[in-house]
Amino acid sequence: MTYAVGLNLEAGLVFAADTRTNAGVDHLSSFKKVTVFETPGERVLVLMGAGNLSVTQSIIGQLQAWRTAPARGRSGSRKARSLDHAANMFEAARIVGAAVREVDALDGAALEAHGSSFNPTLILGGQIKGEPPRLFLIYSAGNFIESSDETRYFQIGETKYGKPIIVRVHQPDMSFED
Repeated sequence: MTYAVGLNLEAGLVFAADTRTNAGVDHLSSFKKVTVFETPGERVLVLMGAGNLSVTQSIIGQLQAWRTAPARGRSGSRKARSLDHAANMFEAARIVGAAVREVDALDGAALEAHGSSFNPTLILGGQIKGEPPRLFLIYSAGNFIESSDETRYFQIGETKYGKPIIVRVHQPDMSFED
């Protein structure tokens, strides 16, 4: 029962997510749904996930492992797959998409064999020094779209709860306080 939203305002990006998860009628828990990857003065990237919690946690774990992996040869280098070294936000979205596909390759068949689907949806946003803030919606296949003037926000999870509020109040020129 996740709900998360990323808003791309003229003033910058806003992220919000709940912490509730549901593993059945009587099993409600709280889990962090927002992960920040930051290099002070260089970049801040925010990742929010919805879908199977074990899958979204595995994707985050894969991204963190790539950040700390020892340097390797050219094609598998840490630099090529680390959010710390992405040249821009588009490349960062591609790295997150690669992590989604890697986790699917590792766990997708086992999930399906047990009646679960591989269904993560992620919002990635942030800023890398030298470019404006950017916001992406990443699908379970690892592909993604970027926000635009026509689509200034993305929401994932139980969207029926937040969409009516966002549609009524969201304006591109609204302030952070609003």
